[in-house]
Amino acid sequence: MAPEPEVVEGALAPDFELPSSAGGKVKLSSLRGKNVVLYFYPQDDTPGCTKEACSFRDNLPKFSGLDAVVLGISKDSLESHRKFIDKYSLNFALLSDENLEAHRLYGTWKLKNNYGKTYWGTERSTFVIGPDGRVKRVFRKVKVDGHEAEVIQSLGA
Repeated sequence: MAPEPEVVEGALAPDFELPSSAGGKVKLSSLRGKNVVLYFYPQDDTPGCTKEACSFRDNLPKFSGLDAVVLGISKDSLESHRKFIDKYSLNFALLSDENLEAHRLYGTWKLKNNYGKTYWGTERSTFVIGPDGRVKRVFRKVKVDGHEAEVIQSLGA
């Protein structure tokens, strides 16, 4: 596979349209005028992904106060997303990227290596997009603990 494009701070955020757990589809460019927090995560209902989703859930009022929309993206189906949302009372939309369209646009579908085994998977990443549609901050290889605070801080900057 060819290397994915690198999304850099200051660049126009690549546009996409994906099915949403909230119904219908979400087109990124339709959210212009708001801050958008796009976070890519490997899989619904796994320990790190659950912890990350719950930290966004618990801090959603802070994000809303900064006029920010939080969107989680994984390759899971909408049905999987609905179960994940129901189980953890998530209060924001999850987008289903089963064809890896957004993953490829944002360069988050990576060859990974775990205990000598290589495989393709999602690199946990977050992109903060400003009201003008430009990328304000890029967080790659995210460590879940304290990440939501970094994201909130980047929105306030």
